[in-house]
Amino acid sequence: MVSAADEEYRGEAVIRAGEAAVTVAVRLSARFEPIEGRYRWAGRAAPDDTLNAQLRAGAREVVVRIGEREAPARLGEPDPWGGVRLSGVGPPPWSAARGA
Repeated sequence: MVSAADEEYRGEAVIRAGEAAVTVAVRLSARFEPIEGRYRWAGRAAPDDTLNAQLRAGAREVVVRIGEREAPARLGEPDPWGGVRLSGVGPPPWSAARGA
């Protein structure tokens, strides 16, 4: 189980959509859903022209990599400031939650 201190991640992540990959600052949080028996995590990627171009081109399914860990995620619509929402199901890509 992830402790309250480990439920959030702020820092850099690599977001890969197909062959394109960008390194961008992210703010993510995770929560364990006991009824489902799995994690749900979500957050925002900072504004990035390459990521927004991938989104406009139709990319939705991506892989988020933080350090040596990665997890599949889905891109949402950009916010008014150009950031992009990310969401995933299953263990999040930061190490603290992997032991769950």
